[in-house]
Amino acid sequence: MKNVYRRAWLLAVLLMWGFASFAQGKLISGTVTSSDGSAMPGVNVLLKGSVNGTATDANGKYSISVTSDESVLVFSFIGHASQEVVVGSRAVVDVKMEEDVSQLGEVVVTALGIEREAKSLSYAQQTVSGSTLTEARDINILNSLSGRAAGVDIKKSSSGPGGSTKIVLRGNKSMSGDSQPLFVIDGIPMANNKGTQPGMWGGVDGGDGMSQINPDDIESMTVLRGSNAAALYGSQGANGVVVITTKKGKEGAAKVEFSSGVTFESVLKKPDLQFKYGAVGGAKESWSTTPGNYASNYVDDYFKTGSNFINSLAISGGSAKTTVYFSYGNVSASGISPHNTYNRNNVTFKQSTKLLNDKLTIRSSVMLSAEVSKNRMPSGYYLNPLTGLYMFPRERNFQDFKDNFQVFSEARNMDVQNWFVVDHHQSNPYWIVNREPRKDNTSRVIASLDLDYAINKDLSFSVRGNYDYADKTFDQRHSASSNSTNINPNGSWDYKKYNDKLIYTDAILKYNKKAGDFDFNIIAGGSYQKTDYGNGIAIDASAENGLLYPNEFFFQNLMPIVQVKSTQSSALIKEALFANATIGYKERLFLDIAGRNDWASSLAGTGNDSYFYPSVGLTGIISEMVALPTVISFAKVRASYTSVANEMPYNRINPGNTISAGGGVVRNTIRPFPDAKPEMLKSFELGANMRFLDDNIGFDVTYYNINSKDQFIKLPAPSGSGYTFYYVNAGEIVNKGIEVTVDATPVHTGNFTWKTAVNFSKNNNKVVETTPELKDPITTGESEGYYSRFQAGGSINDIYVYKYQRDTQGRIILGPDGKPLKTALVEYAGNLNPDWIAGWSNTLSYGNFGLTFMVNGKFGGKAFSQTESMLDGAGVSQRTADARDAGGVFINAVQNDVAVSKVDAETWFRAIGDRNGIGEAYVYDRTSVRLTQLALSYRFPIPSGKALKAATFSIVGQNLWLIYLKAPFDPELAMSTDQNSQSLDNFNLPATRTYGFNFKVTF
Repeated sequence: MKNVYRRAWLLAVLLMWGFASFAQGKLISGTVTSSDGSAMPGVNVLLKGSVNGTATDANGKYSISVTSDESVLVFSFIGHASQEVVVGSRAVVDVKMEEDVSQLGEVVVTALGIEREAKSLSYAQQTVSGSTLTEARDINILNSLSGRAAGVDIKKSSSGPGGSTKIVLRGNKSMSGDSQPLFVIDGIPMANNKGTQPGMWGGVDGGDGMSQINPDDIESMTVLRGSNAAALYGSQGANGVVVITTKKGKEGAAKVEFSSGVTFESVLKKPDLQFKYGAVGGAKESWSTTPGNYASNYVDDYFKTGSNFINSLAISGGSAKTTVYFSYGNVSASGISPHNTYNRNNVTFKQSTKLLNDKLTIRSSVMLSAEVSKNRMPSGYYLNPLTGLYMFPRERNFQDFKDNFQVFSEARNMDVQNWFVVDHHQSNPYWIVNREPRKDNTSRVIASLDLDYAINKDLSFSVRGNYDYADKTFDQRHSASSNSTNINPNGSWDYKKYNDKLIYTDAILKYNKKAGDFDFNIIAGGSYQKTDYGNGIAIDASAENGLLYPNEFFFQNLMPIVQVKSTQSSALIKEALFANATIGYKERLFLDIAGRNDWASSLAGTGNDSYFYPSVGLTGIISEMVALPTVISFAKVRASYTSVANEMPYNRINPGNTISAGGGVVRNTIRPFPDAKPEMLKSFELGANMRFLDDNIGFDVTYYNINSKDQFIKLPAPSGSGYTFYYVNAGEIVNKGIEVTVDATPVHTGNFTWKTAVNFSKNNNKVVETTPELKDPITTGESEGYYSRFQAGGSINDIYVYKYQRDTQGRIILGPDGKPLKTALVEYAGNLNPDWIAGWSNTLSYGNFGLTFMVNGKFGGKAFSQTESMLDGAGVSQRTADARDAGGVFINAVQNDVAVSKVDAETWFRAIGDRNGIGEAYVYDRTSVRLTQLALSYRFPIPSGKALKAATFSIVGQNLWLIYLKAPFDPELAMSTDQNSQSLDNFNLPATRTYGFNFKVTF
């Protein structure tokens, strides 16, 4: 690894030195004026082909260094036509800027991939450029979106490279789904289906669809936060939409872009462990009170420095008739855990051709991805290397178990696991990573075809088709003598092979017409979508499901009781008709009306499989209606309302029977749901957007209220009904909140520019009601120590734990044995979601140097750690050593009406910790503030006329500094990215930081 460091930084130094020769040149100065001859301050002056730039001062004057007489200066200013001027032999270049009203309307990509002027939108949206998202070089580009858009809550899986990401827009809206938004590529829905997710007992993250996309192919991401913005996508867009626009070829000479970078990953935060006290009498817990001099490096030695090598090549160009884009991307990563690797290869080809006198445009795209992940880290108790690593008794020799993780057994005539104890929680960490290997493979293709025909200058018709197919294999082979709680003595095979498939097609008629003071933008169309997820086979590993002969992993060697199951996680056909009309009046007032009708196969036979939802919005450009103070550049108000459905999950209407391993029929025990209807969401949104001081300061605020009714609630069936459960449509969830974005350019003088933006959001989630049939709260997640409940008056992701019993004075009550008593029932301890979220981004440039950094904060809410509870119970946490050093735990307690101020350390921590202790002690404030991203770049000045057009070197980092954190673990590193395991920690992989560099050239 040291050689890798040396070579990487040597390459960086050589590149810096090699390009420094381009920096020589001469000084040009001049004055920039407006069309009326007045001086123009703040005009951008850029040396074309580089990022050597400046801005005019208060008198319109500037100066800039150029490399030759052939150098070209580019002058640009908001609302004015850009100008390119060849320097020639002149030393003074004066320029007069002309207004260009066509630049005043920012265009954004919205639903169905339709471009619209931002000022006409009646709902909140934010667009982040692909170059911004790829600065820090995260393997999964979604992680880079955190903090860059208001109302977006993102959590990264703790599983390591290639893990999934959870994203929620405006809070959890449904108890039956994960409330994740729809992801759309170039206007067409994509499959972002997740694999398996771990829980408190164990398991491994199976990745997601977005992790397979090449970040360097992305031009921009637009976040449509509410269903108001996504109504045209129907029930799929009920939780919002993330619209991804990919790069495409452009008319002109061929352009080649190559980017190569490496980042290194190291542990940022792990549990605080003690190595001072060992075990007594060969116990597995370290509760000795006699200090010792024990090895303390084996935990740190287990975690290595990870690396991420990221390379991409893109070639684009074309003529007025045909453009093409080709790219290849490669990621080769190794995690911080032994033998954990991740590799991904991406190939993309796109083309666009105009025919029939440019009336017909044919666009096609093929995106290929091959992803291989080995030994992705689990979470939870079982088959997790970290349980044995952390809880290993301190007086023993860990190095011996590391070097000899397997020993030969004469009785079994094979190598078996070598560990000091047979325990359901613990295994030898090095046995797990060497003899229980896991390999995940995903091969994916996304192919699309788009035909767009211009009938006349106002009317066009398009037909699009898309095929998204992924073939997935998950293979973990547990060798004989692995942990007997989960694995058969002869070994067990955990195997899944299935495919995910999404077929989508639509036809859209578009009409755009200006008639006097009115503008009409109308679309109407229909769509067909078929999804089939998880279609394949599976073998589940367990203590009972094993192999006939040890360590021979093939189907013929499975025990007769092992079932090779057919699987299908979801299947749906959805047909839709939709229409949208935007009517503008004098570019100052816009009325937006939309409607969609869906027909969903998941509701077939209920009579409710057809459902319609409308949307209406109104936008007013105040700055175009009335005279405002000159300090106000732009002012807009907006309001919108929509009703949208959230369709029934798969296999709810008439659940089928299954087949047992022996061939018998296992009867379904869930009552059919013949009168089911979809969940309905009604969303109302108000907002305002203002710009000040010639667009140097911007302010956008949104208030929303989302009401979700008719939840799919699962209830215990009455005794004697013949069923165990049944479903009802009931319940009401309300999400209301505020989102604020402030952006500014505080400094724009000379060679120095500073741009900054703050995104703030606060969401309040409330379960207004459930159903009268519900006698007890619904448990949406549970394990030893914690419970997550859904009940009226609460919120989604409320957490309940056992608490200390206390007297009227608040003192902890001790039992006769001196142990603290816990409550008879679990009690409310808070909510796992943050109270509010903020992100602060900054971009600074000085000459050819650039600096960007992002600070993210999540404030309030709770986090729960079962890891800390287990470590306390085993006597291996640092706090247990501190307590022994102090002679006990100092507390405010009472026993038999006698005040107690100190309790024996072992008595205390064995009572509150371990598997099912007093959870109150392990509920933490989840507030955290961190330096999320940082990039320091230098753009080399390139003489015009050269083959090399641009070159940039960047030093990058992610999650570099935990500025403020009260919890003993990182609550933003998710054990699981499903609905019910947020901010929970049970032997998760430690939080990490990444740092490295990237080099990018353009020809």
